[in-house]
Amino acid sequence: MDRIPLSFTQEFLCSFDRGDDTGPFGPSYHNTRGWRLHGEVDLEVLQEALTDVVARHEAVRTSIVRTAEPRYQEVRPPSPPRLTVRDLSEPGPGSRDGRVEQFLNEVEAGTVPLRHLPLLRAELGRFDEQDAVLVLLAHHCVSDGWSMRLLMRDLAACYAARKEGRAPDLAEPLQYREYTAWQRAEATPDAVLRQRTFWRDNLAGAQLFASPMDRPRSAQPMVTSTHRFAIDAELTGATLKFAARQRSSTFMVLLAAYQVLLHRATGAEDLVVPTITAGRGQVQFDETVGPFFNFLPLRTSLAGCGTVRDALLRTRSACLQAQSHEIPFAHILAEAPGLMDPFAANDRAVSAIQVFQHPFGADGDMGGDLKYAEIRRRLRSAPVSAGIPDGVLWTLDVDPPYGILGNVKFNRNEFDESTVAGLVDGFVRVLREIVSSPDSPLRDRA
Repeated sequence: MDRIPLSFTQEFLCSFDRGDDTGPFGPSYHNTRGWRLHGEVDLEVLQEALTDVVARHEAVRTSIVRTAEPRYQEVRPPSPPRLTVRDLSEPGPGSRDGRVEQFLNEVEAGTVPLRHLPLLRAELGRFDEQDAVLVLLAHHCVSDGWSMRLLMRDLAACYAARKEGRAPDLAEPLQYREYTAWQRAEATPDAVLRQRTFWRDNLAGAQLFASPMDRPRSAQPMVTSTHRFAIDAELTGATLKFAARQRSSTFMVLLAAYQVLLHRATGAEDLVVPTITAGRGQVQFDETVGPFFNFLPLRTSLAGCGTVRDALLRTRSACLQAQSHEIPFAHILAEAPGLMDPFAANDRAVSAIQVFQHPFGADGDMGGDLKYAEIRRRLRSAPVSAGIPDGVLWTLDVDPPYGILGNVKFNRNEFDESTVAGLVDGFVRVLREIVSSPDSPLRDRA
């Protein structure tokens, strides 16, 4: 069996590997997405379609070998993924939306062990014969958010094809091993020299920003909780319009609000905030399932800024420079070896932020009268959730019909949810201030 090199994303995850079942190779580190199904579900066909998807995408049947040096991955033969069916019947339809969120949280608190291939599983909750919820889980070391929508799209195509007795109308995708080979070929010294020089200068003497914890680290295992929230459609619309007027992306405005919040809370002016990008800059791999995300540190100096607009302009400049020099984080870290030191602190946690804007639809038809629609609006927080490698992770999902849907993942042994909720409230206040009063003083408001 071929020993396939890890991608740079997978190597980044290895930096958090403790050699056990915790962290990025633990069973809790997975992606979860849910869809409402309307129409009668044929369970036998659904299981067959899931197996078709596993055969189609090598990533979800890939084993990560961590006991060798260098680490590598092996693609295994297709096998049926686990499909669990649960009864969600309720007395009346009025309570179903809340039960959907509860079901999603329950599934997300589950596991996808690396030793049990394929690294994709599904849970179907049924209210009745015409109304169900399908949740897909895939381990994060072989998938990302984009991948989850690809998997559902292909599952729908395979389901419809099997119902109609034909082959699915899907072009063959490039596999993740092909992306890894392409990435390694592109990472020649000449290809990355200019970008690495930029990062050497940009991050000289820098460390990732870290916030105080409520409790110091302990020997207790990490338990990830998720605090969810929503920013209303009115403020979301104002943010999009303001970003356009400022010749900025929505991400830049949201990041500026986050950095103003950090500055006001701590007084720090030199902020190095880790962001997570999609890492999907190559069109030929748009149909490929796998982990493409990249860890990109953005360094912004707020020294001398008088207004929140000034902070936005500094943030915009930092984003443009960093994004134009984006390379895999492994190369960046080689030029800034002290950058990750705060992850070892006992009383502080590094917070990363990512912003999603739906790149393609995740709703459609599965043949016959069976239709699917992604469950985007989730507001119910969860005491136990899918894990993160370390620190705190903010995710902002910009979906204009609904507003901005956000969640913050944190270790509940280190933070109280009330602390996280207070930061979220502060973030929303700062965002509202930026878009409505951009020339207000940077430091005057709490």
